[in-house]
Amino acid sequence: MANSPQARKRARQAEARRQRNMAQRSTVRTFIKKVIKAIRAEDKEAAVEAFKQAMPRIDRAARKGLIHPNKAARHKRRLSAHIKAMG
Repeated sequence: MANSPQARKRARQAEARRQRNMAQRSTVRTFIKKVIKAIRAEDKEAAVEAFKQAMPRIDRAARKGLIHPNKAARHKRRLSAHIKAMG
């Protein structure tokens, strides 16, 4: 356990950041799941709308370092391809 005041503060800050990051990462996952759900339901309009809402959140997560930029690009590319394939 942290003994010095500085180490105790660092532990507090790290825990606060961890909680915030987990919440934001969870939000991104939820928005991705909404797109997938719409795609599986064959509802193109809902899928497009969900994708429009998910894209900025995915980009923001990548910019803030919550997920790797390549992972963000991969998610966007695959979701977009699924929506385009719906016809």
